[in-house]
Amino acid sequence: MEWLPDEPGNGGLNRYFHGLVQSLPSVGVSGTALVSYLKSPPTPAFGDDFQVLPMAAQQASIIQRWKGARAAARVCFRSGGADLVNVHFAFYALSCVRSMPREMPLGVHFHGPWADEVAAEQTGDAGRVRFAVARRIEQAVYRRATLLVTLSQAFADILHQRYGVARERIRIVPGGVDLQRYFAAPARSEARERLGWPKDRPILLTVRRLVRRVGLELLIDAMTDIRRACPDALLLIGGKGPLAGELQSRVDAARLRDHVRLLGLVSESDLPLAYAAADLSVVSSLKLEGFGLVTPESLGAGTPVLGTPVGGTPEILRDLDPALVLEEVSRGAIAERASAALSGKLRLPSRLRCRAYAARFDWRHVAPRIAAVYEEAVQLACGSQGSRGSSSMIESSVEPKLGWSS
Repeated sequence: MEWLPDEPGNGGLNRYFHGLVQSLPSVGVSGTALVSYLKSPPTPAFGDDFQVLPMAAQQASIIQRWKGARAAARVCFRSGGADLVNVHFAFYALSCVRSMPREMPLGVHFHGPWADEVAAEQTGDAGRVRFAVARRIEQAVYRRATLLVTLSQAFADILHQRYGVARERIRIVPGGVDLQRYFAAPARSEARERLGWPKDRPILLTVRRLVRRVGLELLIDAMTDIRRACPDALLLIGGKGPLAGELQSRVDAARLRDHVRLLGLVSESDLPLAYAAADLSVVSSLKLEGFGLVTPESLGAGTPVLGTPVGGTPEILRDLDPALVLEEVSRGAIAERASAALSGKLRLPSRLRCRAYAARFDWRHVAPRIAAVYEEAVQLACGSQGSRGSSSMIESSVEPKLGWSS
């Protein structure tokens, strides 16, 4: 996809990839990161450890980017400068896979079932065709992979059950977050003052891409019930996406303008403040939630998270407090638990406890586990049990603009 500073707010894959590339040099991995385009040279510069290259110009077509990915990979293969290719999106990965030397190990980060995401966002004949094409591309790439990484057991199950990938080829490593900036967030009152948010109202926050599968319609509907229990409750929705207009119309139709506000894109600098300013974050996903980075980000700022029992969300929250995971995906379940939390009937984990728990998701702990998977893939490919030391690799993270979600 895009390099995060160029296109903030375009989904968790951008955030994950950016954090991964920044973290890998600290664990002895250098390489080349391929992204769809660059608006300007990446900052901070990565020096000799990682170069970030565009596949094509910003306005280039999907096919031009696909060809650009293939050309960049071929240059690396001819120079003999890579020990491993690691990919994050199957469409462009296919261009590299077809030109890879047979002995070259391939690692795949499985961020979710692309074909199912297509089906969730599109209907009709066009949606069915794109679903079929996406599924075939995914299967071709996953068959070639030496090892595959998922961010949760839930997505490991999907990879095994829906794509037929043997479990012994799957490694589960939770998502990584640069938590230091969230740990540094100020107290709630100061955060609200800096953001200009009300100081005397209980605030629910959700920061998501505004697409169907994240369940924002359900959350807005639940606010009708929540405001009866907590008349001053305020829901703030941060993010951008194709449903922005529809969601605002839903708020207006329910006469919730005083209780629900769409913030638009929350800047990277304001994200820690936003989480710290809220009483409670809500992850209302309906489906395909592999590992929402918003959850450890909020916990890192000291704010507990209430989540639906979908995908990887329960895996993140249960060890902190099982009460943070709803029993079902429904308006009533969200309203009942959120109302109990805001009214004090449900005791929430403290700010200090949330932060201490979130520390396990910091890149300082996650990056070494990713590097170990890369090393294992190299060893499997060359049949060696010994260590090869530091590794060089190609990282690819891209997504075509055909109307589907990351």
